[in-house]
Amino acid sequence: MKKPTRKIINDPVHGFITINQPLIFKIIEHPYFQRLRRIKQMAMASLVYPGAVHTRLHHALGAYHLMCIAVSELKDKKIAITAEEELAVKCAILLHDIGHGPFSHALEHMLVRGVHHEDLSLQIMKALNEEFKGALDLTIAIFTDKYHKPFLHQLISGQLDMDRMDYLSRDSFFTGVSEGVIGYGRILKMLSVHDDQLVVEEKGIHSVEKFLIARRQMYWQVYLHKTVIAAEKMMVKILQRARYLYDSGDEQIILHSPLDYFFLEFTGEMDRASLDKFCQLDDGDIQSAIKKWSHHSDPVISRLSSNILNRKLFKCQLQGHPFDPEFILEKKEKARKKYHLTEDQVDYFVFTGDAVNTTYQIGDENILLMAKDGSVQEISLVENAIIQGALSMPVKKFYICFPKK
Repeated sequence: MKKPTRKIINDPVHGFITINQPLIFKIIEHPYFQRLRRIKQMAMASLVYPGAVHTRLHHALGAYHLMCIAVSELKDKKIAITAEEELAVKCAILLHDIGHGPFSHALEHMLVRGVHHEDLSLQIMKALNEEFKGALDLTIAIFTDKYHKPFLHQLISGQLDMDRMDYLSRDSFFTGVSEGVIGYGRILKMLSVHDDQLVVEEKGIHSVEKFLIARRQMYWQVYLHKTVIAAEKMMVKILQRARYLYDSGDEQIILHSPLDYFFLEFTGEMDRASLDKFCQLDDGDIQSAIKKWSHHSDPVISRLSSNILNRKLFKCQLQGHPFDPEFILEKKEKARKKYHLTEDQVDYFVFTGDAVNTTYQIGDENILLMAKDGSVQEISLVENAIIQGALSMPVKKFYICFPKK
């Protein structure tokens, strides 16, 4: 059967996305990429925003689409981008999140301890590159920022990268939170390159400011919403308890799935065999585990699992300073008595932590503005720029989670 040479995908956020290169087809058709269909983009957020059930695959295709627009705009401005570089940077953005595991950031270090999702993405790219006989050499060089044109890497990973532009637009669309709506079309039109660095034309400053404000609002209204925090931390506690039971030799906890390997055998070294097992994991594995564990004889894992299944989430309080130790002890004592818990077990039901969000880190992945005369300066140095004030200040909030009743 003849392979397609051109395909269009109808995306609810961006409209029609065009696929017209054989290497892009090979990536999309690969089982490693198709696994992203089975991983939600926003982990547990659908328990607060029911529409937030879009996947990592949706996001990868959306970011690819924005990359196509960005490269086209830069080429129209006579920025030198070869056909090979264009294909490579499109492949890189398509693969930038391929290393995400089940429930993405929420469980990032719970299953594959000590390995960041970007490191996993790179390892998967290298595995695909072997399979594709070196076709991703340039893609990997750009992804790892080892290519002599840094602006190509900045389109993938930077303050104004295609990743952020898509996830803000997409997450806003699927949650219905209008504060996340950004004018990415104008920002893309304003992109340019100066001394091989990605810059924004000065007249795009207000669109960039709105983009940064939208990011901050989405973090506190959606990504770090107190109920989302409660749900995600409950999932973390379930896996912590599961690891304890695995280590204790509990046979009832065994799943007979690739998850068993990462609880029992994984040494921390991600070789090809481990990578293959990782690429078999998706949200369904965790969901099936939680269903099974909800009937486990251990009161901690069964109660936590049942609560997640039935959306009986812990209460989460947020404030700008650490919680009083007496208040924490009071909550622990109530939970201990109510559920007949030991001192060790109560920490799974009452726990604290903090969440930090810095919208624009000055000195880290700077946004550069280019004036009409060709001069370039960092955006926070521009007179009256909003970034000079609130957006560059980190915001830290402390949380406590505990049973509602």
